[in-house]
Amino acid sequence: MDDTYNGRFDTASKAVCDRLRRYLRLLPQDIKEQAQEIRLRVNRPVSVCCANGVYFLNENGRLSCRLDEKGLCASREDMEETFRNVCSYSIYSHQNEIKNGFVTLSGGHRVGICGTAVIVGGAVNGLRDISSINIRIARQMYGCADGIMRTLGKKISQGVLLAGTPSSGKTTILRDMARQLASGLCGNVRKVAVVDERGELAGTYQGVPQNDLGMSCDVLDGYPKGEGILQAIRSLSPEFIICDELGGFADVEAAAQGLNAGVGMIASIHAGSVQELLKRKQAVSLLETGAFASVVLLEGSREPGRVAGIYRAGDLLDQGIGAAAPDSCRDVGGVYGVA
Repeated sequence: MDDTYNGRFDTASKAVCDRLRRYLRLLPQDIKEQAQEIRLRVNRPVSVCCANGVYFLNENGRLSCRLDEKGLCASREDMEETFRNVCSYSIYSHQNEIKNGFVTLSGGHRVGICGTAVIVGGAVNGLRDISSINIRIARQMYGCADGIMRTLGKKISQGVLLAGTPSSGKTTILRDMARQLASGLCGNVRKVAVVDERGELAGTYQGVPQNDLGMSCDVLDGYPKGEGILQAIRSLSPEFIICDELGGFADVEAAAQGLNAGVGMIASIHAGSVQELLKRKQAVSLLETGAFASVVLLEGSREPGRVAGIYRAGDLLDQGIGAAAPDSCRDVGGVYGVA
């Protein structure tokens, strides 16, 4: 079972201003099921991004893959109202998120925000004159991690690094892995701690996770990943720690601490290929900690959730760029059509 049919698009579109939202609500159900992003740009047509392309909304409430003179454009007023909606009319309380370029909505929908940077003391302190807003629609896809779980089996406890480009399905798969481990769907019920720095994995709202991460899962919401990993080790005695988008050197140190504590680490990282992964110093440092025995590489945004290959981390480090062959290239299905 999945919940692409249970109003995720409509829930995410609630952040859009009233004038534009009424057009989005009238879109065909099949488009809503496929949609990955809703994008607004000032004085430009509203677009809906799907796995098979980008569609533009026109004044008749229809979508087209081509721009025309009837394109429904977002005005400056539309952008300002949407921005206020995203911040629940409390911009100050979201200031820390805003200066990092995103706000997370209830349900885990992530809203990217672009505008003119406000610089204080040489660092970005906020944004003004919002010029574009990107609402990434969070999905729960029950069973989308089945193939990975079957293929890796007991190796999962030795650590898994999930690599892929944006919109390749990394976060959705991590959610399902957490749920399966914490619910005992692949053996015994395991104690799982999710470090949810951006609020995308659990979609916590007023302390309650809006996404299903299983019956034995603790969520550290809003913690920086490095601090959250160490906090979980100190106080929660997890068997697995799951987090999204590793990359900083503080994350490397925290992953090493997890290994020393005997915790299975499962995390994601941005990389579109093995070559790209091994060119990143932080990624190589992560693999060198020994916290991740396996690397799962996803195909990309055109086939979200589909695995390109599963590699032994040791082989990647030993053989280098372009030399290591995948341990497995099994087709484990896509996020929008699990095999």
